[in-house]
Amino acid sequence: MEIVFSTVSSRGLSALVNIGRMRPVLLKTGKTCIGALLLTALLGLLPGSQLFAESLPTVRVAVLQFGTVNWEMDVIRQHHLDEKYHFSLDVTPVAGKNASAVALQSGAVDLIYSDWVWVNRQRFNHRMFGFSPVSAATGGVYAQPQSTVSSVKDMQGARLGVAGGSVDKSWLLLQAYSQQVLGKDLLEVVEPVFAAPPLLNQLMYDGKLPLSLNFWHYGARLEARGFKPVISVDEMIRGLGVKHQVPMLGWVFAESWRQQHSELLGNFLKASREARNILLTSDAEWLRIRDLTRAEDEQIFTALKKGYRAGVQLQFGTDELNALEDLYAFMLREGGAELTGGADKLDRSLFWVANPEVGVKQVATGEGP
Repeated sequence: MEIVFSTVSSRGLSALVNIGRMRPVLLKTGKTCIGALLLTALLGLLPGSQLFAESLPTVRVAVLQFGTVNWEMDVIRQHHLDEKYHFSLDVTPVAGKNASAVALQSGAVDLIYSDWVWVNRQRFNHRMFGFSPVSAATGGVYAQPQSTVSSVKDMQGARLGVAGGSVDKSWLLLQAYSQQVLGKDLLEVVEPVFAAPPLLNQLMYDGKLPLSLNFWHYGARLEARGFKPVISVDEMIRGLGVKHQVPMLGWVFAESWRQQHSELLGNFLKASREARNILLTSDAEWLRIRDLTRAEDEQIFTALKKGYRAGVQLQFGTDELNALEDLYAFMLREGGAELTGGADKLDRSLFWVANPEVGVKQVATGEGP
């Protein structure tokens, strides 16, 4: 039997050494069976063992069944980052965004992957959730390969496919950008066609739509097939005068759960961050998860890797929070109550990040629970 000691705690290692010293005595006194049982129990101190896993607190996460966040969850499991940070990861696939929200609100899971605008809306209605940033605002407008459109100014009179509905954040940002740059309501410039993301891409492939504003991974597929990028969401944001990278998606949790499990939440966020760092730096890891990306060919696979890495929120502090508050003002103007649920300002207290030492800290105050 081969035993790997690289992840054994000092306490467990000391106990194993003591058993080795006791073995001759146990054999001599006919208590081999007792010694074997004791050895088996102590081997349970190894992080890879079932006994160790059962002793860890569980973090229950709901994610969209085919969402890109599954890549991160797979990296956590592959590298045993949950064990490294002293928890057991339990992932529940769900069919859609509403299903994940229901799972969180009912207490069936501890965290979901969603956007801070939803959290802000919930808090305005006295449903207290918190948010930890993960992914920056990404995606953009794409045109047909031979299109002469190279900026928003060239989009006059064109049909624009839009994913996510009339209060999609990218669509609202594009409207704000149009107002800022052209001095025109975007609805005077383009004819929006709202549809599901896969359908929009298919319409682009078939040449039935001249322009599309879709989620980032659908845009990556278009770019890999030669479709022309017109303007990115990041360019829209910077055109509005927001100079810092700002998040759109992240981990959402109930405030009551955070108050009771601050250390556990911090550990999960650290594992999540380390998984993203692996995907940011390791091409070998991308080869390992290639099947999960569902990339149809090498060009699309490369585009997905590039798009994912561009969308990782690298940091989130006071500067980014201030920038996000400015951005919310634009979104409020364009989306109104349909987007915000009546919340006319950003609740700065909803943002949390992992504390380097233990637990989590609130970005607005820099303090823990």
